Amino acid sequence: MTDGTARLDHVVLWVRDPVAAAGFYERTLGAEPLRVTEYAAGTVSFPSVRLNEETILDLAPHTMAERMRMIPGADASAGHPVNHLCVSLPPDDFDALRARLAEQAVAVSELSHGAFGARGQAKRSFYFGDPDGNIIEARHYE
Repeated sequence: MTDGTARLDHVVLWVRDPVAAAGFYERTLGAEPLRVTEYAAGTVSFPSVRLNEETILDLAPHTMAERMRMIPGADASAGHPVNHLCVSLPPDDFDALRARLAEQAVAVSELSHGAFGARGQAKRSFYFGDPDGNIIEARHYE
């Protein structure tokens, strides 16, 4: 992560049964389940599976859709298999992206702090939409 390139951090998949989905990805891809016990206990909103050192899949139950309010229309994404994708950037690139989006009048969410991702708690993150309605989250850890 020292070469300064963008990295895929996580993808959020809408699933009917997050525990079953974690088992599927563990069985089929050999992905490491994360936070499944905590999800089953009701202490976290969703579990994840680790694909590699840098990338996880978050397994979001459809019941989370009504809480997706980071940008207008985000709650409607529950009908699609993917909720959003997340890219992890170095801090300077993160700030530059936010500035470019502002220059182009692309709506962005407020900054979030401490959101969980593939590398733990992110320092800052925000969301924006692309022209096709896909939702992208940008974040940095350092």
